[in-house]
Amino acid sequence: MLGTDIELKQLLESTRTIAVVGISPKPERASHEVALYLQHHGYTIIPVNPVCDEVLGLKCYPSLREVPVKIDVVDVFRRSEEVMPVVEDAIAIGARAVWLQLDVIAPEAIARAEAAGLSTVMDRCTKIEHRRLLTGG
Repeated sequence: MLGTDIELKQLLESTRTIAVVGISPKPERASHEVALYLQHHGYTIIPVNPVCDEVLGLKCYPSLREVPVKIDVVDVFRRSEEVMPVVEDAIAIGARAVWLQLDVIAPEAIARAEAAGLSTVMDRCTKIEHRRLLTGG
């Protein structure tokens, strides 16, 4: 699991496309706010939520397996007990990393991702870490 500032910074700097699994169309939700922040900082955002057609003006996909472009990082906004299927999908599509947001703690899913060669982050916010490590905020 990536944990040092250097590792997290390298992951964020080398990432171009982030699939946000569990994104909400509601602006007040953390998933929406984080995705918008990342979009404004140059990342290509791929919304993934089976009950949405569009988020942030972008087509929303029902699952990772239906996304037609290469994904670098899968950013997960789901309950901890719902993470394993997302990890299996991330492995299947060849994602480079799985990032579990704050309070999403799924050690078994992280172990599965790492066994498949994916980089992993758990219980951290992409927005907070990006701001802290890349914008000096």
